[in-house]
Amino acid sequence: MRLEIITPDRKVFEGEVTSAVFPGVAGQFEVLNNHAPLISALQAGEVRVISATGRESFQVSGGVVEVLRNNVTVLAESVLA
Repeated sequence: MRLEIITPDRKVFEGEVTSAVFPGVAGQFEVLNNHAPLISALQAGEVRVISATGRESFQVSGGVVEVLRNNVTVLAESVLA
């Protein structure tokens, strides 16, 4: 599935991933290939990603995630370095 992590300033990540774990406001959840459509608010926390090249993580300060037809878009308030 394709994942994009975007802040108001820049595109932080774009690529194919096999798994992504998000800090939802109602609890942590994982998105895999062919996931049902979903929109969720995110709280501050870690977004963990597994791709063919390995594992990455991003600290977000909050935002929104949308899952639709194997496209996952994260609109983050900010990504902390």
